[in-house]
Amino acid sequence: MSAGRFFGWSDYFLENSLLNKVFQSLGFTDEDAEAQFGFLMNAFRYGAPPHGGIAFGFDRLTSLFAGLDSIRDVIAFPKNNSGRDIMIDSPAPVAKEVLDELALEIKQKAK
Repeated sequence: MSAGRFFGWSDYFLENSLLNKVFQSLGFTDEDAEAQFGFLMNAFRYGAPPHGGIAFGFDRLTSLFAGLDSIRDVIAFPKNNSGRDIMIDSPAPVAKEVLDELALEIKQKAK
């Protein structure tokens, strides 16, 4: 097993043309892909470097060594207290077709 596989490395989509082909093969329209993944596609248009995606828990170790109560204090782009990632606007609405395909239903909480 390579170190990349062991640590979860993810340098796969470095070009928008390849990313667009993947979205098309998955059945996304250009509009849907832009709505759901526009933040990523725009980053690559401006030459954003690949992030590598190594995930071996460095942020958790850093928070422990620093004596912090929350891992969010050491994560560059943490989710807020309501679980929302403001950098990529997620979680986002899911199309009814996707919910139907996965046999899922969204139930609203009673207030």
